Amino acid sequence: MAGGGGGGVTPLGPAPPMWYHRDLSRAAAEELLARAGRDGSFLVRDSESVNGAYALCVLFQKHVHTYRILPDDEGFLAVQTSQGVQPKRFKTLPELVSLYLQPNQGLVTTLLYAVDREETAVTDDRDYSDGEDEKPPLPPRSASTSTPPGPETPTESTLAANGLSTISHEYLKGSYALDLEAVKQGASSLPHLNKTLVASCKRLNGEVDKVLSGLEILSKVFDQQSAFMVTKMIQQSVNQGGDQELENLVTKLAILKDLLSSIEKKALKALQDMSLSSPCSPPPFSMRHSKAIPVQAFEVKLDVYLAELTKIGKSQKYTLSVDVEGGRLVVMKKVKDNQEDWTTFTHDKIRQLIKSQRVQNKLGIVFEKEKDKSQRKDFIFASAKKREAFCQLLQLMKNKHSNQDEPDMISIFIGTWNMGSVPSPKSVASWVLCRGLGKTLDEMTVTIPHDLYVFGSQENSVCDREWVESLRAVLKEQTELDYKPIAVQTLWSIKLAVLVKPEHENRISHVGMSSVKTGIANTLGNKGAVGVSFMFNGTSFGFVNCHLTSGNEKIARRNQNYLDILRLLSLGDKQLSSFDISLRFTHLFWLGDLNYRLDMDIQEILNYINRKEFEPLLKVDQLNLEREKNKVFLRFAEEEISFPPTYRYERGSRDTYVWQKQKATGMRTNVPSWCDRILWKSYPETHIVCNSYGCTDDIVTSDHSPVFGTFEVGVTSQFVSKKGLPKSSEQAYIEFESIEAIVKTASRTKFFIEFYSTCLEEFKKSYENDSQSSDNVNFLRVGWSNKQLTTLKPLLSEIEYLQDQHLLLTVKSVDGYESYGECVLALKSMIGSTAQQFHTYLSHRGEETGNIRGSMRVRVPAERMGTRERLYEWISVDQDETSGPKGKSTMVSRVGHEYVKQSVVRKQLGELGKVNEEGEKNCKEENAARSKQDTPDGESSIGKNSFNNPAYYILEGVPHPSAAELLSSPTSPTAPPVKAPPPSAGARTKPPPAASGPAHSRRTVVAGHPARGVSEESSSEDDGGGALAGAQGGGIGGTVGSTLNRPPPDFPPPPLPKGALETAAAEAQLSKPRSLYPDLAEMAKTLSESEFPGQPPRAPSAPPPVRAPTIGILDACRTFPPRNPIPESIAEDMPEEALWGSSSSSLSVGESSVGEWLQRLGLERYEQGLLHNGWDDLEFLSDITEEDLEEAGVLDPAHKQILLESLRQQQQQK
Repeated sequence: MAGGGGGGVTPLGPAPPMWYHRDLSRAAAEELLARAGRDGSFLVRDSESVNGAYALCVLFQKHVHTYRILPDDEGFLAVQTSQGVQPKRFKTLPELVSLYLQPNQGLVTTLLYAVDREETAVTDDRDYSDGEDEKPPLPPRSASTSTPPGPETPTESTLAANGLSTISHEYLKGSYALDLEAVKQGASSLPHLNKTLVASCKRLNGEVDKVLSGLEILSKVFDQQSAFMVTKMIQQSVNQGGDQELENLVTKLAILKDLLSSIEKKALKALQDMSLSSPCSPPPFSMRHSKAIPVQAFEVKLDVYLAELTKIGKSQKYTLSVDVEGGRLVVMKKVKDNQEDWTTFTHDKIRQLIKSQRVQNKLGIVFEKEKDKSQRKDFIFASAKKREAFCQLLQLMKNKHSNQDEPDMISIFIGTWNMGSVPSPKSVASWVLCRGLGKTLDEMTVTIPHDLYVFGSQENSVCDREWVESLRAVLKEQTELDYKPIAVQTLWSIKLAVLVKPEHENRISHVGMSSVKTGIANTLGNKGAVGVSFMFNGTSFGFVNCHLTSGNEKIARRNQNYLDILRLLSLGDKQLSSFDISLRFTHLFWLGDLNYRLDMDIQEILNYINRKEFEPLLKVDQLNLEREKNKVFLRFAEEEISFPPTYRYERGSRDTYVWQKQKATGMRTNVPSWCDRILWKSYPETHIVCNSYGCTDDIVTSDHSPVFGTFEVGVTSQFVSKKGLPKSSEQAYIEFESIEAIVKTASRTKFFIEFYSTCLEEFKKSYENDSQSSDNVNFLRVGWSNKQLTTLKPLLSEIEYLQDQHLLLTVKSVDGYESYGECVLALKSMIGSTAQQFHTYLSHRGEETGNIRGSMRVRVPAERMGTRERLYEWISVDQDETSGPKGKSTMVSRVGHEYVKQSVVRKQLGELGKVNEEGEKNCKEENAARSKQDTPDGESSIGKNSFNNPAYYILEGVPHPSAAELLSSPTSPTAPPVKAPPPSAGARTKPPPAASGPAHSRRTVVAGHPARGVSEESSSEDDGGGALAGAQGGGIGGTVGSTLNRPPPDFPPPPLPKGALETAAAEAQLSKPRSLYPDLAEMAKTLSESEFPGQPPRAPSAPPPVRAPTIGILDACRTFPPRNPIPESIAEDMPEEALWGSSSSSLSVGESSVGEWLQRLGLERYEQGLLHNGWDDLEFLSDITEEDLEEAGVLDPAHKQILLESLRQQQQQK
């Protein structure tokens, strides 16, 4: 803590002054100063960039100025000054502040008004359990433990180090003189030095003996000659001392060196000899005792068109038998006289699985019939769960018989359970097998072992060793595998245990563990969190298990618990200290008793539960509501809840909720709630699918039910280049054309960007921004041209390596080196010779602080372009056609929880599954392909993003003009009436039609408002107020795509075609949008605009704002929702006629072909798909439907709308 720094002098004086706000965040400090609103208002907080330093924040002319206060080597404090200026030094902060309370001391203004911190009463912090105890339980004897044990404790290592230095010091101080005297008398040895060296190396000697003993068995098997020497050395090491002991140590080190350098080669030769003599090599040791997966049979029906029924006969019943161990799929159908016709396909002949999006129990299978020829058959399963089980078994079969050394995908079990301070029952099999209520696994796959098991528990009174051994015993009983514990972290009764399959033990590295207390005054561990992180080959994982504050009314306290854990939990790569843990890992899972409750009358809750109607309850779930407000779990995902609330049951039963408890303070109500949850957050364009999410119904020892979730997660290997390090001519480059960021801050300092990635040798910095502007005191637009941005050189240049890499960016201030926002970008969609746009949000300390966009490319040399299909790309999702020839499909990716996924483009079904060697051409196609986001109601959703939510622009507590005041100066003489108030926050509303329009058609023009102060801001530059509300993401490649990685909600769809944007922008000038807050709409409008070639001129009524040059990026980028549509979205205030419909977009008289028409609209990419499906005549295009367009490859809803609207207008003109 900064508050404790400063050498022997306490920098805060006898007591911390009220203007010192400890670890207050930068954003919160600016908000407090904005509320104060007077020039000269100030406060001091801890620096976010330097431990032990402080930040003096001063408000002047509505801008916040930050000065760093740094301690020197003697502990004195000084305000950081310009180079060459002598700083004034002070012993304490109060002394420093007292000087600057005087005028003309070099600050932008004199310190006048101290902004005091808000002290909270200790009683408000109390968090006694909702359960059985009036007082928090005492901590166990070992307050925090970690298994397996890490390195020695600091005390031991310090003693050891001091011991060695003492031995050497004593020799130089005394024994050295004795050796010198002996040499003077003609001695040829140094007995005292020898004795010193033996003592110093005593521990080393023992360690070498341990290593040699461990290698002795291997050497006996593979290297008989070395084995003899090893055995001899171990025997000689007993009862030796003096010169012989030291010589023996040197000899052992030499043998150890030779043994380690040669044993791998000799073992390889021995195994090769064994493989030649025995055609069938034995299975790996870890696999010998695993339970064999039996052959599973699925009864299905063949899905055919009516026209084809006559060709194949009436029998449509098939049996699909999956032999995972044998690597075969048998397709069998019954024919006449009970005879059977069957065909066997080996694992390598199954090219693709295509899941139907519309029919949840339908699956297409693409078989390889002959060389370069394939056949697709669609089957209807008994249920969606059966289809998922079949797919899981086939994936397992593919993985088992793959020729890849390392897995592409692993399965993870995650469980969380508040045990209620009593031991668990003898069997928790239903928990580890995901049996119970909600989304569960099919019985055919329920016993298949997962690769990782993660168990989080709260109020767990069992000691660590006993708990882990009981979990291992359950897994051994169910899977016949001896799972290995890789980490156990404990904070009082909060425990997190991670176990891994034996075969993966060596793939785990960089294990880290941490804990954070959030109990009373953040000093008690009855509430808090424990975390574990590690690398699985090349993929980083983080797991957090927490127990947050209880009580229906303690929402704000729970939110603060989450933010404290996010900031203070020390996990992952230490180089990423600028990023909170939500951005440090490829995949982060957050589980535990989060304690969020339901805001509804108890009787209503019970009625809904009895009727199994969970949707109304989820609308009033506190966690869902707080996530919608972006207060907690920003951009995290959670699987749909389809199980009853897991708290608070009567112990011994799952039939009754106990919702009242008599306490000393009176009757306490604990309504049934989903306290126990599992959420996750993954990097963009990574593969993750939740296959189950539910709770048990037969474990009744606690008042909570255990919750489980299983995940299918894509992983990367530790990539080894087959071509070695790149030469200069084969070097890949990451190049930026420009970057622009909008930051929520009242500061006007300069900024730079830091770039971090595992593919970079070290982090890189940009130069400071060369453009800066603001229309709102609370927001700042900063830009970097390509001259200010450095070119990055990845360590390896292979596309197969680069497409799995990510780039972390942090925007930092030049004055305080503090981060104003961080984000992550996927390199995959940036690969190609032409620059690609990116657009994502910035966050800091768990809150959204702005957004960032830019143009970049990843150039990969042609020699390094070879890649391969991943196992998780083998299954894709098909958007069904209502008509059309069999065998053709338009596939879009699986989407859930606001994750938008990009499709890999494939030319034809016959090529599915092949290694892609076409290089950059296919990369461009991949970048062009985008999949449509699927929402539960089938429509794209408008998200509650900061920059399309007017409320975001108003700092809490800062006065703002009322709607009446704003409407007194209308935007036009014929301004439409004000809209009715939006529905409540909990209601789930459909997005308005305006959501699918291009950005320019939804701009709001407000003219004539003068510049205002903090209390009455008129506009702000935002990167897409209206634009962000809307453009749909869609597959514009028009060809067949497979299932690929889903980026989290920060990855934008491609920009709309230039022609369509021009058309929509021209129409936007004719429309008069209505808005409840015109100046806020103007704020969004100005922040969404960017100058780029081809942009139509603005309407005369809108004077061009004064601004710095911008970066030429299309605005049709979507921001991504947390969960639900936002009723107060700016897009809702736009008139419907501002979207589409202009004669300029219809077929012109001179157009004589489909190609010319598409070229006119800027959609010529769809020409081949339309012609291929028979739409080659303009006269017949008027009959085309949305399904026909999808069949031809037009997946983007916005593009479909453009085409259909153009055809409709052509018909009207006729």
